[in-house]
Amino acid sequence: MKNAQAKKFKRHTITSALPYANGPIHIGHLAGVYVPADIYARYLRLKGEDVLFIGGSDEHGVPITIKARQQGVSPQEIVDKYHTIIKDSFEKFGISFDVYSRTSSPIHHKTASGFFEKLYNNNEFIERTSEQYFDEATQHFLADRYITGTCPHCGYEKAYGDQCENCGTSLSPNDLIDPKSVLSGNKPVKKKTKHWYLPLDKYEPWLKEWILEGHKDDWKTNVYGQCKSWLDTGLHPRAVTRDLDWGVKVPVKGADGKVLYVWFDAPIGYISASREWSGKTGKDWEPYWKDESSRLIHFIGKDNIVFHCIIFPSMLKQEGSYILPDNVPAFEFMNLENDKISTSRNWAIWLHEYLEDFPGKEDVLRYVLTANAPETKDNDFTWKDFQTRNNSELLNIFGNFVNRTLILTQKYFDGKVPAANEFTEDDKAALEEIKSFPERIGSSLDNFRFREALTEMMALARLGNKYLTDAEPWKIFKTDVDRVQTILNVSLQICANLAILCEPFLPFTAKKLSDMLNLSGLTWKDGGNTSLLETGKQLNKAEYLFEKIEDAIIEAQVQKLLDTKKENAENEIKVKPAKENIGFDDFAKLDIRTGTIIEAEKVPKTKKLLKLKVDTGIDQRTVVSGIAEFYQAEKIIGQKVSILVNLAPKKLRGIDSNGMILMAEDKNGKLCFVSPTEDFNDGSEVR
Repeated sequence: MKNAQAKKFKRHTITSALPYANGPIHIGHLAGVYVPADIYARYLRLKGEDVLFIGGSDEHGVPITIKARQQGVSPQEIVDKYHTIIKDSFEKFGISFDVYSRTSSPIHHKTASGFFEKLYNNNEFIERTSEQYFDEATQHFLADRYITGTCPHCGYEKAYGDQCENCGTSLSPNDLIDPKSVLSGNKPVKKKTKHWYLPLDKYEPWLKEWILEGHKDDWKTNVYGQCKSWLDTGLHPRAVTRDLDWGVKVPVKGADGKVLYVWFDAPIGYISASREWSGKTGKDWEPYWKDESSRLIHFIGKDNIVFHCIIFPSMLKQEGSYILPDNVPAFEFMNLENDKISTSRNWAIWLHEYLEDFPGKEDVLRYVLTANAPETKDNDFTWKDFQTRNNSELLNIFGNFVNRTLILTQKYFDGKVPAANEFTEDDKAALEEIKSFPERIGSSLDNFRFREALTEMMALARLGNKYLTDAEPWKIFKTDVDRVQTILNVSLQICANLAILCEPFLPFTAKKLSDMLNLSGLTWKDGGNTSLLETGKQLNKAEYLFEKIEDAIIEAQVQKLLDTKKENAENEIKVKPAKENIGFDDFAKLDIRTGTIIEAEKVPKTKKLLKLKVDTGIDQRTVVSGIAEFYQAEKIIGQKVSILVNLAPKKLRGIDSNGMILMAEDKNGKLCFVSPTEDFNDGSEVR
């Protein structure tokens, strides 16, 4: 990646993905978006850059309306509750937003409506009338998440109208087998409705030039690769409105009962938040969004890449007055104890609960999440690693060095900075190396390599810890006071540099250390200076920067997760009730045969799909099956199976699938083949 600071910008507009206000913040959100965004914003501010760091709650969309209906409250009550929890948690955790707004605010509705109107008046939208599912009992058109049914790919019976959460395949409501309304449980009917679409296919040539040629060298590989895949496949018009009664009303005639689709509405929240900030501060928001000398950076998770790199830039481009994102440093996902974080299963570490359980340890979590940041691949958080990093790194290296330095200064020199006398070669080497750290750390941050930057910052603490340990001033104080003065002066200068250079990563620690050193007002440019503390300066009382985290504390957190897992297992162990009775004639329509898998290969760019060739005794046919998470292609060749041979053909990822392999699924979602226990001939009927 090219150095991101090669071009000089007058100001920086930093956005962080708007968290969805139907639940609290968890460590996956923090690791993938908010901690790196905050580190970067703090770093730029320390350098004296003009920064607008934007956050806010995403408060529209179907999941919120579903949750409100389930709880018998209004959507506004849901978003009010979680917006408050999220905002309060961010403030306590030290995420330094310049503004934290919300999309249910009047200023957002006005901004989003105005944005839509501008594109509408420019004739950028396509109007289409189509048939969509409608619940006659409740008189509602059904958005994707208001429809469930059986996945046509893996047979999962609770797939949503936009995605099967079992096999991960993207769906449309029309794909579902036996669709049902989430609202009433009834089978919906088709009814005509009109919507407006953004013609992404029209923008494809420009997007290819802007992304594939303009950002090949400076966007992260995962970001560029996902964009290229979408562009290579071909873009299609995407609806920007939907039939709902919760959201930003569509501001045109004939759009009663319609709101802006949340994917169109939410990113405009960055702009409306900026306008809110402008109203509160009196500063002009427009240069941050409309001046070509401003730099726009989106911090997001990988599931938002397409929206922030293809769709939102297309919206900004067609509106005509906005700058485009210069970089989109998307992160992968953070797992928890070797399992995917799941809000529905309560498999998460919630920020508001962490703040209650670990008061004063905000920086410990920031440190661990940065050290394990999922920058290029999914990574894992474990409580044991959390404890080890605190005790072995923050406490034993960083904290131990600072504490020994200040305690010895208090003990030997009444807490006043001693004079530096004659320098040894070791002293000179340490002082010279100090000067290199601002550039080393800064270069990593400029290129969004946060783990590397944290490692460099800790290298400064390690330098100090080793220097002090090797010098052993406590052994020579009685015989060589001058030498001890020099040792502690050098050590204190390292402490002062740590107070500056750790601030983006450990803001609470930096403040505490600065107070102990009686320092204030230092900037990144002061880093590397080896005379930050003048001789005779009175230091304040030394306090511990970090505390040891005992086994019992960690065991309690692990037990909480084990209890959650046990509760989930107990809930899932219940056998599903039998389905409604069917007649023999219905069953007789199913033509199920025994067969043998004779070829198998992974479907490219999918997580769960295998392409199989099956000898059915009737013929040899291709079947696409969502079993790749449980079976390796090369190990199932020769496997006996049961196959539904008269299922209508279906094209999956460009492959014609002719049939369905029968699988059994246990309470944990594991799949296994339903196959004959004896060596039956291929083509034998299952009756």
